[in-house]
Amino acid sequence: MNETMIYGVHPVLEAFNSGKEVDRIFIVRGRSENIDPIVDMAKSNGVTFKIVPVEKMNRLTRKNHQGVIAFLSPIVFSSLENIIDLTYSAGETPLILVLDRITDIRNIGAIARSAEGSGVQAIVIPKNNSAPINGDAVKASAGALLRIPICKEKNLSHTLSYLEESGLQIIGCSEKADSSISKINFSNPSAIVLGSEEDGISSSVWKGCNIHAKIPMVGDLASLNVSVAAGIILYESVRQKNQ
Repeated sequence: MNETMIYGVHPVLEAFNSGKEVDRIFIVRGRSENIDPIVDMAKSNGVTFKIVPVEKMNRLTRKNHQGVIAFLSPIVFSSLENIIDLTYSAGETPLILVLDRITDIRNIGAIARSAEGSGVQAIVIPKNNSAPINGDAVKASAGALLRIPICKEKNLSHTLSYLEESGLQIIGCSEKADSSISKINFSNPSAIVLGSEEDGISSSVWKGCNIHAKIPMVGDLASLNVSVAAGIILYESVRQKNQ
C-alpha cells in the first residue's frame, strides 16, 4: 500500500493543524528555524521524526521539500470512548485488545488479522513506543487494520482504568501469571492486554490488570511470539462463545 507523502513547511504544519494522522517526519540535517514549529508539533503529538542528510530527502522527492517530508497514516484513529458506548448501545459485549509497546510491524499486522477474525471491537496502542500503523503494517495485516478500529492512547494505565470503570475485566496475559486463560470467562466484557516482544507488559500496565492469565505450555520454552499468543487467546474467547 502506498503511503501519502507531503512535503514543505506549510503543508506539513497544515496537516497537523487540520487533525491529519501524521505517521513520521524526515527533517534535513542543519535545518532552518522555520522548521522548528514542526519539530515542536511532532514532539507534542508523539510523532517520530528523524534528522537525515539532504541526499535522502532528494531521493524521496526532487521537488522543493524545504527540508521537511512527512508521511500520513493510511488509517484514521478512532475514539475508544465512542466504541465502548456504541458497543453497549448495540447490545454487544465489548472485547478490546490492548497492545503495550509492541514495536514489530509484522506482529501488529498478524495480531490485527486474528483480532478482526475473532470479533474484537477495537485495538488500543500507546501514542509512543509502538509500531507505526503505516502502509507496511496494513499490508502485513492483509487489510485487517483498515477493517478494525485502532485507538491511540497517551497513557495506557489511565485507559485501563477507564475500561474497568466501563465494566470490562482487564486481563493481563503473560507467562508470569499463575492462572490459565481457560479459566477466564470471556463472555464478560473484556480487555485483553499483551506486552512487548522484549519484556512483556510494563509494570505500570500490569498493575492495572485485575486478572492475570497465561497460555499453558508443556515444552521447554517459556513464552510464545506475541502474535501467536494473541491468536491463541482470542480464539479461546471464540471457543467459549461458540459453546
